[in-house]
Amino acid sequence: MDFSKIFFFVFACFLALSNVSAAPSPKWKIFKKIEKVGRNVRDGIIKAGPAVQVVGQATSIAKG
Repeated sequence: MDFSKIFFFVFACFLALSNVSAAPSPKWKIFKKIEKVGRNVRDGIIKAGPAVQVVGQATSIAKG
């Protein structure tokens, strides 16, 4: 199994946990922290998308 499949599975699990809309009780702030981290990761991936595409294109050009 290659790294991308493992990364996708872990990322999907992380997003599923971060999208918990209702915590069992108000005193559990861990879900809000997980949700905030999930949003930050999602936003970071969205912002890094164009840079990753450029690196991929440069790699394919360098290989010929």
